[in-house]
Amino acid sequence: MIRFAPLNVPLRRRLQTAAVLQWLFSFLGLAQCCLAAFVLLSVSTWWMAALLYVGWLWLDQDTPSRGGRRSHWIRSWSVWEYFRDYFPVKLVKTVDLDPNKNYIFGFHPHGVLVAGAFCNFCTESTGFSSLFPGLKSHLLMLPFWFRVPLFRDYIMSGGLVSSSKSSLSYLLSRPQGGNVAVIAVGGAPESLDARPGALTLQVHNRKGFIKMALRHGAQLVPVFSFGENELFDQIQNPTGSPLRTLQDRLQSIMGVALPLFHARGVFQYSFGLMPYRKPILTVVGAPICVLPSPNPSSEDIDSLHKVYFDRLSELFEQHKHIYGLQEHQHLTFI
Repeated sequence: MIRFAPLNVPLRRRLQTAAVLQWLFSFLGLAQCCLAAFVLLSVSTWWMAALLYVGWLWLDQDTPSRGGRRSHWIRSWSVWEYFRDYFPVKLVKTVDLDPNKNYIFGFHPHGVLVAGAFCNFCTESTGFSSLFPGLKSHLLMLPFWFRVPLFRDYIMSGGLVSSSKSSLSYLLSRPQGGNVAVIAVGGAPESLDARPGALTLQVHNRKGFIKMALRHGAQLVPVFSFGENELFDQIQNPTGSPLRTLQDRLQSIMGVALPLFHARGVFQYSFGLMPYRKPILTVVGAPICVLPSPNPSSEDIDSLHKVYFDRLSELFEQHKHIYGLQEHQHLTFI
């Protein structure tokens, strides 16, 4: 039986739903629309504009891997406040961070669509700049998306940058500090396990960000986003099942995971792609001091890797009761 939304829903809640709907469209369909618009422009009488834009793309091709092109105006749009309040999302600072240093924020868990990471680090709706004055957050995204005309410029305005090694090196090598590279450590594979109640993180083979932190002496900061996995259900895809095998195969080919997720709709609560209204509490932990090592050994990487995930576990245990989790609930690393 379909549960329809009541007709007397307050206007503010309708605006919150609209804000999340446009974000969902931006995540799932805007790139395709931008590409189609560019193709249509190319074959229209406005083809000269498309040619000029191609020239701009050539001149601007390195920007996504050199800090991007943020827009404080776009990051401060009031639509992001409605987006924040839909769940709602809250950013929690545990310690002050020195703006004269560069940081890697390891974001966990990935979730289906990293909604918490987007809200906290690509908008100002949860007050990142006020909580961490002097720091600029950059959420890393697959390089592929920065090749899509028009779409690339929009996502860069929020602080998204390429996840390539050269992009991360650029952010971490800034001598005056002030850069924060936000990495969803579990990556696309972890999104295939994102469902309500899931506390399993894919970390054992995730050591690239540790190596980069050592090379540049960047401070490592564990970040846990409670509620990230509660936003969507997924079709059952246990490891070894035909569906999971197909998903893993497609992910290895395309670099993008394809979780078959579902939640609620816009005008009813029974089915659809809109996320559930579940609170997200994103907790930023204390930094781990990392001394620069241009050529870190495997032992150095493994040692820091262990320290980092010990700190992440401690952060989770210290704050899980605030979110309402039980004493017996713990993180599982695979």
